[in-house]
Parts: sequence; structure tokens; C-alpha cells
Amino acid sequence: MARRTPPKHIRTLALAVLIHRDHLLCARGYDEVKQQTFYRPLGGGVDFGERASEAVVRELREEIGREVEASELLAVTENIFTFNGGAGHEVCFEYLARFVAGSEPADLEPIDCDEHGRSFTACWLPLAEVLGGMHVVYPDGLRERLAEWVNRL
Repeated sequence: MARRTPPKHIRTLALAVLIHRDHLLCARGYDEVKQQTFYRPLGGGVDFGERASEAVVRELREEIGREVEASELLAVTENIFTFNGGAGHEVCFEYLARFVAGSEPADLEPIDCDEHGRSFTACWLPLAEVLGGMHVVYPDGLRERLAEWVNRL
């Protein structure tokens, strides 16, 4: 089976930096070439005519089946990267997000997700571990942006 690599065009993404009970919800990924496990907040592509803040809500509804709201734009970043040996280029709208009242999960168990027919599991990373650099989290610089946000609280 061929390795999955990034598309050969710039993607516009909306990512939900969803923090719940001092944990960050992320999808786990693995780069076969780098032999590296990494994590990325959930989200996906912004559709033509759709605002990024709307896309992040739609994507989370599709992926985890729960309602969230984008509470604050954390950053807009340009992410140029390599995944499985292929070059990728994304413009990422990173939104701090929270569950709409009544949509919160009862626990911090992994969440089974679906992204256009591709199943994956999202997990909750302790925010202290993310801020402490114990996990590789993308897009680059997210850990530092989260630390700045926490320090503003």
C-alpha cells in the first residue's frame, strides 16, 4: 500500500484547539519516514464560501458528533512541512474551542471519529504534558502559542 502524503496544493484548514478538563483533544498520527508519533488538533478543510470559524464547528460535528463553538482565534499560521516524505503546505486557522453546554463528554476516554469514511481515534492529552513538550504536536509552534494563551489567563 502506498504511503499517504500531503496534497500538492496549499490547503486552508480550521483546527479546533479544544481544551476540556485541562486536556487537549488531538488526533494521533505517525510519520513512517521519520518514525515519529505526533498529534494534531482536530479540524479540516475550509470549504469555498465558508468562514474558518464555521468550518471548525462543522468539522468537529462531522468528526466527533458533538457540538462545539469557536471561542477565540488563537492564531493563523502557515505550516510548511514534510509528512511521509512528501511536502505539505497549509494555512491553519487555529481556534480555541469549547463544547456547547450539554455536548461535553462524560469522561476523557478516547473518541472514535470519522473523517469522510476514514476512521480514527482522538485522544485527550494532558495540557501540562503538551506545554512541557512531552508530545510532538503540530502545527509547529502550537505549544508556544498555547503557553502564551495560558499565561494570559
